[in-house]
Amino acid sequence: MADDNLTKLADPASAIASYLDELLHTATDTAREADVEEIREIQTVADSQEVQEVQEAQEAQAVEIEPVAVSPAPEPAARKVAEPVPRAEPLPQQPEEPAVPPSRPEWSGQPFECLIFTVAGLQLAVPLILLGAIHRIEENIKPIPGSPRWYMGIRADRDQNLRVVDTAEWIMAGRVPPNARENYRFVIRLDNSEWGLACDDVAQSFTLKPDEVRWRTARSKRPWLAGTVVNHMCALIDVRTMADLLVRAEREHHLDLS
Repeated sequence: MADDNLTKLADPASAIASYLDELLHTATDTAREADVEEIREIQTVADSQEVQEVQEAQEAQAVEIEPVAVSPAPEPAARKVAEPVPRAEPLPQQPEEPAVPPSRPEWSGQPFECLIFTVAGLQLAVPLILLGAIHRIEENIKPIPGSPRWYMGIRADRDQNLRVVDTAEWIMAGRVPPNARENYRFVIRLDNSEWGLACDDVAQSFTLKPDEVRWRTARSKRPWLAGTVVNHMCALIDVRTMADLLVRAEREHHLDLS
């Protein structure tokens, strides 16, 4: 599903450069959003504590009754009933927010091996520990009628059939260079899933240290993007999240990139 707000660019190279620049800024933007949200949470807790202290003071004042001297009255009079001191109503409890999944994958705590591959001029990286296999595309993958644009079809294999993704259509909807699919030469299988990402070329692996990645602190947009490797100008894929999104997208037969 293409983003209606995307600006039409003059040529494929400009489109790819613009998209890569957007990916490189995503991690920083989400980090700032997380910091603002954390400040808001701290302020909310402080306000709640202040309200609780006021309530406790009002309750203590309501309990304390000072003794009053009573003079005998010659005749009984209508007894005035003391009005109860109004007590502050307790604030309604806010519903608990659902648990937020960890922003960093479990494999990100130590140095890890990565493989860079290219898609329509864009560089992407996957951790080797979650790379199932690399298959060469030796014959055309026949599309399935009625399937989304990003779903290329099934690659038959004696060990396992792979559902092949047009990677450019999946991650760059609206900015895909023309005839990008014609340049695909390999399929990278995601872990032990039934999904594979079509790509133009694969490069040698290299070791990444955690502090060399600009990790994302929020995943509301592009949840498959774990972070960006600025030195290599590439996007680091969260493989398991990507596979989960593909399963959901296949089931719903539409792709939500918002």
